[in-house]
Amino acid sequence: MPSLPRPTAELSADDARRIALRAQGFLGAPDRRAGVRGVLRHLGAVQLDTISVLARSHELIPYARLGAVGRKTVERAYWTTASADASPAHPHAFEYWSHAACILPIEEWPHFAFRRRAYRARPHWNHELPDGTYDQVIKQLRTEGPLTATELGGAKKTSEWWDWSGTKVAVERALMYGEVVCVERRGWKRVYDLAERAVPKTLLHDELDDTECLRRLVRLAGQSLGVGTRADIADYHRLKGEQFDAVIADSGLVPVAVEGWSKPAWADPAALETAPRGRHRTTLLSPFDSLVWERARTERIFGFTHRLEAYVPKPKRIYGYFAMPVLAGGQLIGRVDPAREGSTLVAKQVTLDGPTAVPGVAQALVEAATWVDCTDVRVERVDIPELREPLVRELARTLG
Repeated sequence: MPSLPRPTAELSADDARRIALRAQGFLGAPDRRAGVRGVLRHLGAVQLDTISVLARSHELIPYARLGAVGRKTVERAYWTTASADASPAHPHAFEYWSHAACILPIEEWPHFAFRRRAYRARPHWNHELPDGTYDQVIKQLRTEGPLTATELGGAKKTSEWWDWSGTKVAVERALMYGEVVCVERRGWKRVYDLAERAVPKTLLHDELDDTECLRRLVRLAGQSLGVGTRADIADYHRLKGEQFDAVIADSGLVPVAVEGWSKPAWADPAALETAPRGRHRTTLLSPFDSLVWERARTERIFGFTHRLEAYVPKPKRIYGYFAMPVLAGGQLIGRVDPAREGSTLVAKQVTLDGPTAVPGVAQALVEAATWVDCTDVRVERVDIPELREPLVRELARTLG
């Protein structure tokens, strides 16, 4: 790691927390005019995941910031083309590997050239590719696309999720290389098209060198986080530490010191110009929300231990299958593991940070229930048993 410059500012722990909340869209008035697309561009990446409890994670991200935006509205905002009259029409977003599989603003296509080059240079793959299959997939997409893997000839050889067909291997490899792009999810299946057809011509190039790509992504991550350590900022788009080191001096981010942080930090200079003020959102968060997706950062900023237990054997779970952190008053005040039974939102397991968390958790649950067309909320287990009845009463009051 290169020698570090002197910090240009010193931030209290509360300053850093509020800066992070504002940068992530949870402090201040939400930009409803920009809507879901505004959230995507503000965050720079929205993570996808297969789990759907209340909704899928990419739907929960704008909901948490904007409130009860319709789920169909969310999907249309991500995937509909830029203009009904455009010729050719182009998507607002594409799916690619960033923090994980993410929805990304289409204008960032050129800045992932470094990753496409890296994939093309990989010496080996986990799946074998039958001879001629790659060219056949490209030919079929050219004549028939956009298509799902099933429409191309089959996604899997057996029922096992990992047992891909040759067609699926080929189209996924083409996706990673950048010859093919995912322009939509249909019934949770990727819809593939040729990049030459889907990506605007002004963006369809790999002309930027690795340094230019990395500088842009480090700057974007710093803006989306507000303030972060080397690990925080690099992890946002899953960059390596040495990639961060190579460009941080020219990224536009400024070094800062944060009270209680043992590691150096960098901030978006625009985030330091005005003190973060405004209304805090009260909401359930997806475990894959970029506010909390990095565990060490979440613990450092909020004093909150965040973990996803969906893949933990049930007897070993502490918080539940899909425990959603609850944000209220700029703090993480508890967790809810939700489910739906008809028109009832079930809080299967609730973890509360003491009695003062009850109103915020109740408000978050009622808003979530309304969003998914539930008319009632039922509480099952609460980690502090004596708070179950106060929570039930507060829910009844809030539901009216």
